[in-house]
Amino acid sequence: MLLRLAYLGVTNAFAMLRLLPMSDREKEVEILALRHQIAVLERQLGKRRVRFAPSDRAFLAALVHRLPRDVLRRVRLLVRPDTVLRWHRDLIARRHAAKSRPRSPGRPRTVHSIRALVLRLARENPSWGYRRVHGELLMLGVKVAASTVWEILKEAGIDPAPERSSSTWAGFLRSQADALLACDFFETVTLTGARLYVFAVIEHASRRVRILGASAHPSASWVVQAAKNLIMDLEDAGCRARFMIRDRDGKFPELFDAILKDAGIEVVLSGVRMPRMNSPASAYAGVNVWAASSTNTNMPRDLHGGGYRHAQDLGG
Repeated sequence: MLLRLAYLGVTNAFAMLRLLPMSDREKEVEILALRHQIAVLERQLGKRRVRFAPSDRAFLAALVHRLPRDVLRRVRLLVRPDTVLRWHRDLIARRHAAKSRPRSPGRPRTVHSIRALVLRLARENPSWGYRRVHGELLMLGVKVAASTVWEILKEAGIDPAPERSSSTWAGFLRSQADALLACDFFETVTLTGARLYVFAVIEHASRRVRILGASAHPSASWVVQAAKNLIMDLEDAGCRARFMIRDRDGKFPELFDAILKDAGIEVVLSGVRMPRMNSPASAYAGVNVWAASSTNTNMPRDLHGGGYRHAQDLGG
């Protein structure tokens, strides 16, 4: 647009030089001829309007803006005089808007050191919200708005404090895998048609399965003895379990939990109708292992993770 405006200014300057040697009569004749040509163009256009380029508008507005309104109304133009005045007002408004526009829009970006400090405080203190982090920054002499702290945490993908500080069941299992055991009963039918209840314990970290025994009638004394055998096996293997996950089956007597508690193992009950809370044991219990299907009472005490992995492949 600036190049086009400069071109119009130069060409009209040469046109003005051409008018200097002309007499007043010649100028009046040319004015009448130009007015007649404008009338012919208006008649041919009809209801259509002439489209002016931005450079043409700017040049025409600058050329006639000093003329009084009454004189401007007598001048023959393709547009109304009010339109020319509006072009001039728009030109002045854009000029002032360009001068008042700030060089750097918005507030300056927070320095990298402050952003790193905010993220460190949020990660090392999961229970702190953005207001608490803002208060700690003020105590350290770092002046930053609370909304800025919130924006930094949001851009980094850090959840609000309640979601960061709350622990999920999956997170508990991952963090305590080395100290978790899970037990469950599952039924199997031998070749002779006898139904047996097999008591199995699985270690979360190594997926090592321990078959504690099988019985057609798992009484309370039988389950208690299985718990004692489990404690001795864990001590011999050097396993330091802290939690035992089991369901709310009635086969587990209160003495079963007491024996595990004396050994330093806390019993964690799964939710009602929530097998996912005891998924490793439930998955293993969903598959008939060859050791449990045998009628031999001398069952192997340890089965490694193959059975569990097979159960997981089947969707357990």
